[in-house]
Amino acid sequence: MITSSGIPQSSAPDAPAEPRAEASAATGWSAALGVLISSRLALIQLESSAAARQTCQLVACIAAAALALIAAWALLIAGGIAALAAATAWPWYSLALAAAGAHALAAGICLRLARADSRPVFPCTRAEFIKDREWLATLKTPRKSNN
Repeated sequence: MITSSGIPQSSAPDAPAEPRAEASAATGWSAALGVLISSRLALIQLESSAAARQTCQLVACIAAAALALIAAWALLIAGGIAALAAATAWPWYSLALAAAGAHALAAGICLRLARADSRPVFPCTRAEFIKDREWLATLKTPRKSNN
């Protein structure tokens, strides 16, 4: 005889119902595993957009710092410093060093901002994976019986 769930049942009245329980337990485990994996993938997808945004901000700060350093180097050797020195009473080398110092200061500020904004990525996913690991560890340890 076949039951409504599609699992064959023995016609003998004293047949154990263990195969049916094992089959439903296996189905329950696979469904739970599927839900667990899909929820973790959804969480990773949500946090990956935040990580991409953070990475773009970091790249922008590093690019700004690199441009400031290039400008500082260019200002050290630029011939325009001589023209500015001629227009003022300051010597040309003092003006060149002042411009280079200002750009180096700007680069240092950009690098410090980029370094200060480095938060850990995927905090919720990491916390959920730690909970999952603890939960799996409880499944591995044998339960004590009250016998």
